[in-house]
Amino acid sequence: MLKTHDVSLRFGKRILFEDVTTKFSPGNCYGIIGANGAGKSTLLKVLSGEIDPTSGNVSVSPGKRIAVLKQDQYEFDEFVVRETVLMGHKKLFKIMAEKDAIYAKSDFSNEDGMKVSDLEDEFAELNGWEAESEVSTLLSGLGVADELHEKKMSELSGNEKVKVLLAQALFGNPDILLLDEPTNHLDIQSIDWLEEFLITFKNTVIVISHDRHFLNNVCTHIADIDYGKVAVYTGNYDFWLESSQLALQQTKDKNKKTEAKRKELEAFVARFSANASKS
Repeated sequence: MLKTHDVSLRFGKRILFEDVTTKFSPGNCYGIIGANGAGKSTLLKVLSGEIDPTSGNVSVSPGKRIAVLKQDQYEFDEFVVRETVLMGHKKLFKIMAEKDAIYAKSDFSNEDGMKVSDLEDEFAELNGWEAESEVSTLLSGLGVADELHEKKMSELSGNEKVKVLLAQALFGNPDILLLDEPTNHLDIQSIDWLEEFLITFKNTVIVISHDRHFLNNVCTHIADIDYGKVAVYTGNYDFWLESSQLALQQTKDKNKKTEAKRKELEAFVARFSANASKS
């Protein structure tokens, strides 16, 4: 579970968030919405730990792993596509690199044998034996052709890089998945595949998207950023929209009734004052 407690964020005199306390639970997909400049992407950066809040704190349940969709298309240009996806699970990737380095030794010692045995145990616990096939499944599902899997990222087009970075975020069954505009540059087939992936995903997803149809299909909750506060509602985007419009109409109706009562009271006071003057 991911929680915020009294989180505030200020840039100079500008207050972006003020005393935000909320939680994001497993099994749910939260769509982050708000006006341009409300701080949607910044909120994801606070949740991921990339940006520290001015006050308050963000907490993650012990042992839970957060995966974030990277936005820099050039960050992994020197790496092969397959490796780039594997790097989405830092611990597993490190274990794989350490194993390969030991097995490559020409003077393999008893100490190396004990070390690699421990690494193999950790590798198995992290489902490492399925890693390569999972990478292929994710890349293929997102429309990255098989012949590109062993090419360097620098050889790919911008759209292809975006798909690889998305596969990287999805890789290894993260406990908490943070996605900022994941459908950008995706074709219809890839979007359909991603929707199905997220619908069946068992852990926590927090997503920003301008695609209302996408939010309707994948979200179980909507987190609305408004005037520095974050309010979480149950339901998809359309449900939130209908509910908010109904609440707005009810507020307007209440204000009209209040105004009518005010005018009625003013008229009564005027009549009373007129009668008092005559007497």
